[in-house]
Amino acid sequence: MEERAAQVRDRYARFARDEAPGRSALYAAWATGVAADEEVCRILARLDPPHRQPPLVFAVTRLLGSGEGSYREWARFVRAHADRVVAECAARSIQTNEPGRCAPLLYALQHIPGPIALLEVGASAGLCLYPDRYAYRFHGEDAIAELGRSAVVIDATLRGRTPAPRTLPEIVWRAGIDPQPRVAADAGDRDWITGLVWPGETGRAERIRAALDIAAADPPVLVAADASAPGVLADLASRAPAGATLVITTPGVLPHVPRAARERLIDAIRAIDARWITLDAPALHDAWTRRPDPEGWEGFALALDGEVIAAADPLGAWIAAV
Repeated sequence: MEERAAQVRDRYARFARDEAPGRSALYAAWATGVAADEEVCRILARLDPPHRQPPLVFAVTRLLGSGEGSYREWARFVRAHADRVVAECAARSIQTNEPGRCAPLLYALQHIPGPIALLEVGASAGLCLYPDRYAYRFHGEDAIAELGRSAVVIDATLRGRTPAPRTLPEIVWRAGIDPQPRVAADAGDRDWITGLVWPGETGRAERIRAALDIAAADPPVLVAADASAPGVLADLASRAPAGATLVITTPGVLPHVPRAARERLIDAIRAIDARWITLDAPALHDAWTRRPDPEGWEGFALALDGEVIAAADPLGAWIAAV
């Protein structure tokens, strides 16, 4: 247990130093507090690593009623409700359902003729299955290119000479796989999805709520399963309508899949007659046709069928063609 507590301490110190600054002052303060609090570290050490990640633990405690006060107040809540916090964290996973990722997805979809059958791995509530239902403002060096009309407006910066997408895709089928799919019309699932937004991230929660309304009005096909398990992905892919180009997407999900399962999943994707769009850290896997050099690479790599076509912010805030 002492070794696990030390791992918790190191993880939260790293989160406070490298990940929270610029996004959430509250989460930075809480993570700093955890790293110096042996009792709370031992409580969180009862969880396996995927379930004790700072964004997950912080979202769960807020959902359970910790509030958004000082670290002392938050830690007092965790100590008083330790068993409940541990049980709830163990039952959940990070399901960041960020519609902003549809900006790089749309950039990649420009290379694929429609109509399109879109299948997402790690779909959560499926908010990244509606790139055709959102509006976009692409901020270039000299002008802003606007595309579409929607209650969900996604802003993305185009770096350098990156061209703005000119058309919205024709999507005729939407499906997703997730171990715990969320239903956009369900009040509890809506609270969880919006609760994963970090305090201080202005506008994200409102955009996600609007995207949830779009998904609730026209629900996708969602399957509760492990996409890396034999036959699962192929079975769902076989349900895509004839005459449509099947596109499988893995936008930001592969970092949350254990390595062995990730390799099985990539093999399963490649075995299907489909196009594949992914958004990953360059060092995450070797499924690139030409692996980008992680040294000096900013953001994630956006790839189509393994060919890297752009660098992009993990949540879609900017795109840079390569």
